[in-house]
Amino acid sequence: MQFARITVVTMGLSIILARGAEAQTAAPVSSGQAGQTKWVVDMVHSQVDFGVRHLVGRVRGTFTKWYALLTTKDGDWKLGKVDVMIETASLNTGNNYRDTDLRSDRFFAVTQYPKMTFQGDGFMATDSTLDVIGTLTIKGHTKPVVLSGKYRGIARDQEGRERIAFEATANVDRRDFGMNWNESVAGTELVGNDVEITIGIEAVRVD
Repeated sequence: MQFARITVVTMGLSIILARGAEAQTAAPVSSGQAGQTKWVVDMVHSQVDFGVRHLVGRVRGTFTKWYALLTTKDGDWKLGKVDVMIETASLNTGNNYRDTDLRSDRFFAVTQYPKMTFQGDGFMATDSTLDVIGTLTIKGHTKPVVLSGKYRGIARDQEGRERIAFEATANVDRRDFGMNWNESVAGTELVGNDVEITIGIEAVRVD
């Protein structure tokens, strides 16, 4: 299976509170004093997934090794930045042959380009609707993207720690990132030109 569509959902912060704690669609973070507040991803309750068209069907997979940090300013999450780093070799579609192909030079070229990143430096929010403005880098190619999604709220877990959640999605063309390989089968391209990446992140306040 070859890669086609990178619909990048690159900054999802999905609040899944531990053991049934109920999420609140509360007001933005209030930190008590001006400055920066950092939120680190809870990897147990977060994921980076992707979807790809193959002929007329669709294949889905996930990245299992990645890291993200959200920094908010002056007690307002809308004045924030997000940095996401994904290890490309950690992709998993449930098929070893396909995964090896996706890691090859035809697609992610993971030996030469072991990481893909998203850097978001602007948030635009209306109620629960969220746009994240930033840049996506894959295989040494950096392109501007706008991720659209939802702000899911802030709540406290059983240990009293604040957790914040977002979801967002962006569509990109794989050819913009040096993934040009394709072939036709009976007049139909084997792989489309978009890949869908979905990131769901639940982040914990650390300061």
